[in-house]
Amino acid sequence: MSRPETSAPPEVFYSDVESKKYTSSSRIQHIQASMTLRALDLLSLPPHQHILDIGCGSGLSGEILSQEGDHIWAGMDISPSMLGVALDRDTQGDLFLADMGSGIPFRAGTFDAAISISAIQWLCNADSAGADPKRRLARFFDTLYASLRRGGKVACQFYPRDQAQTDSILQAAKTAGFSGGLVVDDEQSKKNKKFYLILTAGVTTASDINLQGVKIDRPRTQSTRRISRKDESRKDYIARKKETMRKRGKLVALDSAFSGRKRRPKF
Repeated sequence: MSRPETSAPPEVFYSDVESKKYTSSSRIQHIQASMTLRALDLLSLPPHQHILDIGCGSGLSGEILSQEGDHIWAGMDISPSMLGVALDRDTQGDLFLADMGSGIPFRAGTFDAAISISAIQWLCNADSAGADPKRRLARFFDTLYASLRRGGKVACQFYPRDQAQTDSILQAAKTAGFSGGLVVDDEQSKKNKKFYLILTAGVTTASDINLQGVKIDRPRTQSTRRISRKDESRKDYIARKKETMRKRGKLVALDSAFSGRKRRPKF
């Protein structure tokens, strides 16, 4: 069976017929609810948060956001048909027609958190001659980071085609400035295996997020990235360079943990 994202662009694949079929399936409803609840469990959010649902579709995940914690949410999706079904179902969130690969179209610091269920793997495909998956991933994570308040959290459930896609997604998130890790549920099951990318935009503590052992690393600050040699002695400069090389060696080791061979890799 072919994967949906390899069949056609999402706005084409999720036609009026497919959108209604998808939303009315009791099996899909159950799976979507289960994954959304799992994402919220991993994020450990307090009630009444402002949440962005990326790839919200017909609002199945949004229903859970409204029911669990009475969250206020906005949803964005590229499929007009999916959003049309969401409107017909009278969902409680604000809905926006937008392509996540073109960036998150909200001002800085708008949201406390973001979730995405079964969506970001679509960014890894070149649906048109001008589409560059690497640039789309970078634009998505860069603008997502900006749209979150300091310490904002993200849970993205996705279905990678292979390890290369997983690595591309993880690298794009890291480059954008996120800290976090990958949680894999039912790792030994081909049918039920689920990937959750859990991120934080800024400093957080272990008690703020439920990562079941995934470590949240302190992100590098702007000042540590742009230290001028003029502002330090030669001795301090050499010491800083040695520390940078030591940390890079550590990062390489952590990157290798993303291979999927461990249950809870970290970065």
